[in-house]
Amino acid sequence: MSRKIEKSAPVRYDLFYLSAISLVSAMGGLLFGYDWVVIGGAKPFYEPYFGLEGYPALQGWAISAALVGCIVGTMVSGFLADRLGRKRMLLTAAFLFLISALGTGAAHRFTGFILYRILGGIGIGIASNLSPVYIAEVTPAPLRGRFVTVNQLTIVIGILLAQVVNWCIAEPVAAGATAADILHSWNGQQGWRWMFWAETVPAALFFLLMWGVPDSPRWLVRLGRSDQARRILERVGGKAYAATALEEIAATLKETPAKREWRLLLQPSVRRMVLIGLVLAVFQQWCGINVVFMYAEEIFSAAGYSVSDILFNIVVTGSVNLLFTFVAMALVDRWGRRTLMLTGAGSLAVIYAVLGTLYRLGVTGWPMLLLVVTAIAAYAMTLAPVTWVVLSEIFPNRVRGAAMAVATFALWSANALLAYSFPLINHAVQASGSFWLFSALSVGGFLFIRRHLPETRGRTLEEIEQSLARGKK
Repeated sequence: MSRKIEKSAPVRYDLFYLSAISLVSAMGGLLFGYDWVVIGGAKPFYEPYFGLEGYPALQGWAISAALVGCIVGTMVSGFLADRLGRKRMLLTAAFLFLISALGTGAAHRFTGFILYRILGGIGIGIASNLSPVYIAEVTPAPLRGRFVTVNQLTIVIGILLAQVVNWCIAEPVAAGATAADILHSWNGQQGWRWMFWAETVPAALFFLLMWGVPDSPRWLVRLGRSDQARRILERVGGKAYAATALEEIAATLKETPAKREWRLLLQPSVRRMVLIGLVLAVFQQWCGINVVFMYAEEIFSAAGYSVSDILFNIVVTGSVNLLFTFVAMALVDRWGRRTLMLTGAGSLAVIYAVLGTLYRLGVTGWPMLLLVVTAIAAYAMTLAPVTWVVLSEIFPNRVRGAAMAVATFALWSANALLAYSFPLINHAVQASGSFWLFSALSVGGFLFIRRHLPETRGRTLEEIEQSLARGKK
């Protein structure tokens, strides 16, 4: 129905308004990216401070503690977002980011450090769940792909911001410096604290700007507040667009009361899409790129780089990550979601196989950096942004909050398991074995996507729901 209107009388969308509210809500992604990666640059300095050297389990716990918080955040975000709204929960996430940044930087005991990291992780879980959902629910179908990828763009900007901040704050580390040398240096006493404290600036800005963002029109309709939803939709695309959108939203919501949302996840048509979402979410984490961000020290030191060189290499990887996210934004509504996901999984499978072989042969230096950068480029233009786009699209309106919470719960559970287990895996099979493992996982992801993932490009959320309910691609 909406397509007929677009053909007979093209809708003129308010791109400035859509861009403004999408960018503000996507700041949750920026803080998610910063909070997730900042610890990688601080790792060489807080570990001597807390005496973690030689304890891989504690090192893994320091990295993965925030991801445990992510799991908690995703568990509560879907339930609360359907009752309190996406906006209020994103405000809550912003507040948690602010408190976590202040507390982590001020920690003098490992226990306090962990507790504040978990608190920040709860904010990540909420933001990673709701930022893409909110953007998907306010943007029209022809624009949705590129606007949802704005969330991934801000995640990447947050990652790069953390990497640049870490590089700028850290003082040069002499070659051959021991843990004791680092402990008694400015880096070991104060530098790593400022890496975390720098997050307070974007966290405070996010908290303030979110007050000016409207609630999701689909959430408002779900609560019976159609007049408010109509005003927002009219601001987006005019009266005709608002009337059509409201009719489609109401049609998909009237069938089932909201209180049955969680039970609906077990219905065959919904269960199929939830399963697809779960596998894609886990695959995005276990395709291997995230260990490069979280354990850059181990990855690059195995390739022969010093601590100072590692911090610079991290900035290089972050810059490539940002550049190819722009490529994804240009392609996601042209090539389609499925094509990009297949391209990413296939490319990573090949790159990891080569990378693992070169590690086994003892190759060091720029060839290793080049392959890692190539893998990041492939991930940034495919699996990283497109997974979030697909997850924000494939679930029915009446269960989107609960289904997205389940998917992001799986995503962060997989991330936490990866973050905790990688030091143990890397110790057992070395870098070569680790990358061969990720290559095998990428092959599995490619086969799953080819068999099960439908194409959602150019469809309204309501059209996607109706098509998938009939079992069509």
